[in-house]
Formats: sequence, structure tokens, C-alpha cells
Amino acid sequence: MRHGFDVILLVLFGLLFAVPVYGEGKNDSGMKNERADTLETITMQVIIMGPPGAGKGTQAKKISEKYRIPHISTGDILRAEVEKGSELGGKVKDIMERGELVADEIVLGLVEKRVVEPDCGRGFILDGFPRTIPQAEGLDKILEKHGTAGIWVIDLVVPEEELLRRLLARKRPDDTESTIRNRIRVYHEKTAPLIHYYEKKKALFSINGDQPIGKVYLEIDSVLTNIR
Repeated sequence: MRHGFDVILLVLFGLLFAVPVYGEGKNDSGMKNERADTLETITMQVIIMGPPGAGKGTQAKKISEKYRIPHISTGDILRAEVEKGSELGGKVKDIMERGELVADEIVLGLVEKRVVEPDCGRGFILDGFPRTIPQAEGLDKILEKHGTAGIWVIDLVVPEEELLRRLLARKRPDDTESTIRNRIRVYHEKTAPLIHYYEKKKALFSINGDQPIGKVYLEIDSVLTNIR
């Protein structure tokens, strides 16, 4: 009897350790377990565009945190170069202070260098880029070159006077009223045509950015959830 009882225990232990471990991402039929289908399996490439002061940086950070993809701000990269006093910073300092756009080839070089870094393997969110049609076309080539073609675009729409109010309130050295108005003018001349460019690709989603931050984010997240 004792021997038979020992056999039963061994069988029970065998069954216990044969139970599949769902954390591995497979069930007992070898299929992918839905519980393992987390955000880590998502690849998402997003542009957030809109005029200066539309809230691109704020919303990009929120998206970055939820989807665990890096937030790439070309403006931040360029300002950092100016502060470091680098050769690149010296080239772009006066241009940025006038509220004008940095040359396409400079920005495209910065972006290509950044999006091939390992942390962009699951995607990224671009903030403040592209700003011209040539930059958008250059970005398409970069993504095709590195095997990650395709991108979604969120366009934040905000009235000009609200933009001015927001930008003056943040008190940056380069945010004078004349500079801000010039930046908005340049945006409409150079960047607004991108709306049509991405509409033709059926990749553009317009969001009312003249709302509380949380409401804007919920609308963006709803779009991103539906396109994944």
C-alpha cells in the first residue's frame, strides 16, 4: 500500500510541474497567451504636430510614458547643442533666436541618428519634426532605409491668440511676442502644408488642442488605441 501511495504522489507532482507557465507567453496548445500580449509587443511610430504652443511636448511625454517609446524633440536636441556651445549649436543659435527653421539636412541628420538607437526598436514619438515637406519626404526615406516604414500623425489645432498666451506664460528667453508671432507665421507657411501631405497618406488625425490637457490626451489615446 505504501508503495502505491508513493506512486500516486509522484504522478501528482508530475502533473503539478507540467502546468504551463503563462508568463512565458504560450498556453498548453502552444498558442500565444492573451495575458502575455502586453504593450511590450507594440511597435508605434508617431508624429505629433501643431503650431508653437499647441502642447506637443506635454502630450508627447504622456504618450511616451504609456506606450514606453522615446519622446524625441528636435527642438530640445538643438537647444541642448546651443547650451553646450557645440559647433552645431553655434550654427543654429541665431536661426532659432529669429524664430526661423533650421536647415533640413541638419535636422534630418539628427533624427536619423536618433531613431536608429536601440531604445527606438519598438517605436518613437517625434515632437517638432518634420516641419517642411522635404523633411517629411526625408523621414519617409529614413524609415524605409531602416525597415520601419509607416508613421501616424496627430495634429493639434489651437487658435493663434491662445498660442501666444501660452508661449508668453512659459517665459523662455527666445519667447518674445515678435519672435512668437514670427514662429507662428513660419509654421503656417512651411509646416501647415504637411497636413495635406499626411492626409493624402491617410495617416493624419486632427485633435482640438484648445481643451484641458487631460481631455486632449484622452482623445489622442483613443486614436492611438484604435490604429494599433
